[in-house]
Amino acid sequence: MKKYDIIIAGAGASGVFMAYELTKLDCNAKVLMIDKGAPLEKRMCPIKRGVTPTCVKCSPCHIMNGYGGAGTLSDGKYNITTQFGGDLHKYVGTEQAMELMEYVDSVLCSMGGKDAKLYTTDAKLKTEALHYDLHLLEAKVRHLGTDRNVEILGRIFEYISKHIETEFYTTLEKVERLDDGGFKVITSKGDEYLCKDLILAAGRSGSKWISSVCDELGIKQKKNRVDIGVRVELPAEIFKHITDEVYESKIVYQTDKYNDLVRTFCMNPYGEVVSENTNGIVTVNGHSYADPALRTENTNFALLVSNTFTEPFEDSNEYGESIARLSNMLGGGVLLQRFGDLVKGRRSSKKRMEKCFTRPTLKATPGDLSLVIPKRQLDDIIEMIYALDKIAPGTANEDTLLYGVEVKFYNMKVDVDSNLETSVPGLYALGDGSGVTHSLSQASASGVYVARILNEKYR
Repeated sequence: MKKYDIIIAGAGASGVFMAYELTKLDCNAKVLMIDKGAPLEKRMCPIKRGVTPTCVKCSPCHIMNGYGGAGTLSDGKYNITTQFGGDLHKYVGTEQAMELMEYVDSVLCSMGGKDAKLYTTDAKLKTEALHYDLHLLEAKVRHLGTDRNVEILGRIFEYISKHIETEFYTTLEKVERLDDGGFKVITSKGDEYLCKDLILAAGRSGSKWISSVCDELGIKQKKNRVDIGVRVELPAEIFKHITDEVYESKIVYQTDKYNDLVRTFCMNPYGEVVSENTNGIVTVNGHSYADPALRTENTNFALLVSNTFTEPFEDSNEYGESIARLSNMLGGGVLLQRFGDLVKGRRSSKKRMEKCFTRPTLKATPGDLSLVIPKRQLDDIIEMIYALDKIAPGTANEDTLLYGVEVKFYNMKVDVDSNLETSVPGLYALGDGSGVTHSLSQASASGVYVARILNEKYR
């Protein structure tokens, strides 16, 4: 039975940056990082390889799992802000949260990202948006692109490999608290490891697992939300005046009809729409690249409606999964509909799609999203599209494409203290799987933060 000082469960953004910082500090701890997915060089979706035109539900999904986590193959966009992307600042303070995110940015630049443009919020655009009750949130955005992001993560792995042991294609099946205060973990391969400190950093795709560990050890969790919506794709020229200035325009709108909040999310100028597999359910996302040769003629972004439930219903993720399953049932995966067809109450057929001027970047099944997405959320999305049309004319065109569904699952927020440590000493929860962060920047920052705390322990 192997013994370690620290085991990091998850090699996503928080786990990778924790490993980086422990290596940089030359921490005396013996560290193992485990992930259910593949090493970086083997993370290749069959769709990207041209093996299949649609998702075949690989287990585990190469888009969602593996070294670097879900953020590896998803645009490489780091938002340096506390206005969105999580609540890290509520635990460590706003000033320190910003310092940590700036530090993460400096690491990325040192590893090959220094030529990536750093965007800032445009004051003129913010004022114009306010004229139509659209609220542009402030952030600095470093866009690496999926291709450059992969290269940087490869360099980070090479750097940490001299100090950190890694194991892929492995899950932790059981976590036991020992009498001496440490932990015993049993893996899917039947191996048993001992450690003094255990880091839960499994990301969004591991949220159910983190919840199960917390339930087993009696750790409190708070209700969180699920975001449900669509991925919008339209000609890049429509949003060019916005994306050229701020790149990631995080716009929030409160609908007149229901007073619900709808927001743009993960904007990908000249990008492509992709499918991803979360726990066997196919949903949709978007990527974009730094290399001009890989760019498309379209821009895509998500429109998401946040759903937080009260008693007696508590399982917000199950609600989101049920909607995604319905989409998979009707479309065999991702559904695609023209905005013009949606507002006219008709299905987008193969024949109608052949006449569409906007060329889809993802092969999806033409269909009717009104049969999948609940009326309230769909009304919110339609109202938001008309609002965006006022600052980006053409958004509400007939041939604007809507892919569904896009679902962002959030873990029940794990009850942690200012060190991101749970009520069980030595057990930490960080990154998106903890419910504390919802972005690459904040997840990475949380990893750096806990690494510095543990480095002091193992001096």
